[in-house]
Amino acid sequence: MTPLTGCEKKITRAHKAKLSRAEQKEFRSLMWEMRRDPLSLTSEDREKLEKLFAQIPALRTLYSLRVRFKAIFDTASNRRKAALALTDLFIDAMDAFPELDKFVCTYERWEEEILNYFESGQNSGVVEGINNKARVVTKRAYGIKSADTLWTRLFLDLDRAGEIVIQTIESLRAMVRQIRTVFSAACV
Repeated sequence: MTPLTGCEKKITRAHKAKLSRAEQKEFRSLMWEMRRDPLSLTSEDREKLEKLFAQIPALRTLYSLRVRFKAIFDTASNRRKAALALTDLFIDAMDAFPELDKFVCTYERWEEEILNYFESGQNSGVVEGINNKARVVTKRAYGIKSADTLWTRLFLDLDRAGEIVIQTIESLRAMVRQIRTVFSAACV
C-alpha cells in the first residue's frame, strides 16, 4: 500500500527536470527501491535508497511515513489502536507535507469503513480487482452491442480462458449467464 505517490511525484518532478535523459533513467530505477518493502531490500538496494535520499532529502521523510502507514495495517490489533496510530501518522504527515490534506480528508470521509479492516482483517481487494477488469473490458469493448458478449469478454479476461477453451460456445454462454445472475444479485 503506497498512499503517498501523488506527493512523491510532486517532490521528484522538479529534480527530474534538471537531469539528463540517462540520469532520469537511473533516477527512475532508484525510485523503484523506495516503493519496495523495506524488509525485502538487500544491502545494495539500501545503498541505492540512501543515494536517492541524498539527492532529495524530503523523500526520506515521505518514505518513513509510508513505512509507518504499512506497519499500522500490518500490526494494529484493533480499531482503537489503529485509529490512534493513523491519527499520529496523519499529524506528522501534515506537518511535513501539507499537500497531503486530500489524502487525510479521504481517510476522514471513509474512516469507519477503513477501521472496519482492523476488526476482521478482510478487505475488498478481490472485488476491486474485478471492478477494475470490468472497467477495462468496457473501455476495450466500445461498440459491443450485446450484454452477453460483454459478459463473455469479462469472463475470458478474468483469466478463465484456459478452462473455457475445451467447452462449447453454448456452455460458455450458460456459464456467463450464471455469473451475470450472481453479479446482478450482488449489485442490487
